[in-house]
This record gives sequence, C-alpha cells and structure tokens, in this order.
Amino acid sequence: MKKTIVITSMALCLSFVTVNAKVSSSFSNSFIETIIPKVSPFCISIAKGDIETVKKLIELGSDVNQKSNGMTPIMYAAKFNRTDILKLLISKGAKLNMKSDTGKTALDYAKLHKATDAAVILEDALSKD
Repeated sequence: MKKTIVITSMALCLSFVTVNAKVSSSFSNSFIETIIPKVSPFCISIAKGDIETVKKLIELGSDVNQKSNGMTPIMYAAKFNRTDILKLLISKGAKLNMKSDTGKTALDYAKLHKATDAAVILEDALSKD
C-alpha cells in the first residue's frame, strides 16, 4: 500500500509541474538586427549597376570614399564589374589604394570575383598615379 501511495504522489507532483510549466515565446529582434549588414543606398545603387542614381547621389554630395559595410564604393563597383560606374568614381576622386575592413583593395575585389574588365581599368588607373 505504501508503494502505491508513493508512486501516486510522485505522479501527481510530476503532472502538477508540467501543467504549470510556461513556454517563453518572446524572442529578441536584436539578434536579427546584428546579422543583417547595413549597406548605404549609394553602394546598393553601384552593386545594381544603376549609374543614373549613382550620378544623382554624387551630385547630391555622396562621398565617393565613404565606407559602407567595410567597403568603399569603388570596391563595390570592382566586385560587381560595373565598369561605367568604376570610371565615374575614378573621375570623381575615388581613392584606389584604400583598404576594406578585411584589408583588401578594389583591385583585390576585382580579381577575387573575376571581374576582369574592372581589374584592367583599375590597373590602368593605378599605373597613372
């Protein structure tokens, strides 16, 4: 009889604990915010190849050497092989030897992403400096 009472009381305690258990469903959005890199509209326009928007943003005062997500605009142009934009940025005074947060130059990005046309333009511009 004692065994039955002990087993019943243990089962009752366990069922009482599981009934009162709460599941927390409040997750913080800060984790998601830290993963998503923030790229400037200027650099997004460069990556997309939207030269008209790039020209307009330069007219409005966008800095051609301002880093966005660790890279300068000329690095984005080199990475995505945007030759027209690359020439425009060079003509507007983009610094060719600046390094990204990972230590790469625009020419490094062009070679890394096999953007051969961009690499040729950058090598030509660097030889003139």
